[in-house]
Amino acid sequence: MRQKSPSSKSLGGRLFDLRELRGLSLRAIAGKAGISAAYLQKLERDNVESPSPHALHGLAEALDTPYEDLMALAGYVVPGPRAEPRVPMLIAGERSHEPLDDEEARALADYLAFLRHQRRRENS
Repeated sequence: MRQKSPSSKSLGGRLFDLRELRGLSLRAIAGKAGISAAYLQKLERDNVESPSPHALHGLAEALDTPYEDLMALAGYVVPGPRAEPRVPMLIAGERSHEPLDDEEARALADYLAFLRHQRRRENS
């Protein structure tokens, strides 16, 4: 039985949720990110106080998620919001007739990343 993540609002919970969403093992993601599976497991359990930005970058690439999001969850200062509008989020917000909060926007971005990952897997 798999261990549940500490909290989806923590870095570890986010990494766990993204990995599970993609159906990939610790080793598979760690290998793509250039880190050990043991280090990834410690990150997922929130047992690393100051994760390496280099490791977070590798994980962002491997999990197809914004690097800035992982950096912010790890407690690093990240630049403010982008000046350009995020069109997909605006469209989703329009369709729901309510503005999206940050958590909803991230969930939509994660789902879109999952769909793109599935599409790439089917095309290869």
